[in-house]
Amino acid sequence: MSDEVRVDEQDHVLIITINRPQARNAINAAVTGAVSAALDQLEVREDLLCGILTGAGGTFCAGMDLKAFLRGESVVIPGLGLAGMTERRLRKPVIAAVEGYALAGGCELALACDLIVAADDARFGIPEVKRGLVAAAGGLLRLPLRMPYQLAMEHALTGDPIEAEAAYHQGLVNRLVAPGQAVTEALALARRINANAPVAVRVSKEVISRCLDWTTDEAFREQEALVRPVFDSEDAREGARAFAEKRAPVWRGK
Repeated sequence: MSDEVRVDEQDHVLIITINRPQARNAINAAVTGAVSAALDQLEVREDLLCGILTGAGGTFCAGMDLKAFLRGESVVIPGLGLAGMTERRLRKPVIAAVEGYALAGGCELALACDLIVAADDARFGIPEVKRGLVAAAGGLLRLPLRMPYQLAMEHALTGDPIEAEAAYHQGLVNRLVAPGQAVTEALALARRINANAPVAVRVSKEVISRCLDWTTDEAFREQEALVRPVFDSEDAREGARAFAEKRAPVWRGK
């Protein structure tokens, strides 16, 4: 794993930290490779139930490293997207823990996560239009799914930053916390998720992430194919037994 990305484990959570504070955690080739490798690890290891993406030094991520871009470094992995993440379909939930700036590609990484915890002085934004570019790593696609159309359009066309409190009220952010507490709160949220049956969590995430692709006629049929194995699982029976016996369930992930 690159020194420019730290990977830690805590309570079945993989914490991925972009570690280039001197460059405001901008994404270069090394960051791209290391973030992608960490996400591979999250996907294949059954003991890891949830991920957290964050940045070191009080900044989440300022987007693509333009100096690295000019050197010819690639920050996109074909089929997986920016930092090997923005086009990836992850089975397990990932929480963005945002301190400081999440701009351009950094905002797109946060949008690629399932939940966002932000410090109340954080700022989001897709300012690409100010540089003659477009937010093509998922920003334009995901922003109107997370907030009202008109607000997403305003943010995309002006390129102006979004204050954390506004992002919270617009539905972009799940939790607002004091500066320096984003990872702590993200871990608390991850623990609440991890207390539930792993297979049920993964299927719930998949249904929510895919349902917008389904027509009304398809929706229940497609959902049934995904959820039927959950109802037939050992964990479903364990959940019912634990409820009846008034004890905490012991999940096996099967």
